[in-house]
Parts: sequence; C-alpha cells; structure tokens
Amino acid sequence: MKPEEIRKLDAYFKKTFSNPRLEVKARPRKDDSCELYLGDEFLGIIYRDEDEGELSYNFSMAILDIDL
Repeated sequence: MKPEEIRKLDAYFKKTFSNPRLEVKARPRKDDSCELYLGDEFLGIIYRDEDEGELSYNFSMAILDIDL
C-alpha cells in the first residue's frame, strides 16, 4: 500500500477505537495489505480491495482459543 493510504488507515483506527497506541504498518514484500498493531502486539491484517472501480479495506483478525 502507498504511504498515504497507511497514514489514513492509521488515523482511522486511532480515531475509531479512541486508542493512540494502535499503529498501521507496511508489510515487507507485500503491497496489497498492511498490518495493525497495538504497541508491539500484532492484531491483524488490513487488505486493500479494489473491485469495479470501488476501493475498500478489509480487516482480518485471528483469535486463538488460548487467548480467550
């Protein structure tokens, strides 16, 4: 993803969840997605989806049963 997209997503997550510790980071060797962290803890992946000229982002988070 482009740095501008990552900055917008970063601001969106911080504002939406009222948490300045959330951080969106670029993924090494991938340009169709980025990662979301809370401090040093990985939370999930944000995928860029462009279909028929419409752009959206999908957030995917896996939750392990041992974490519950």
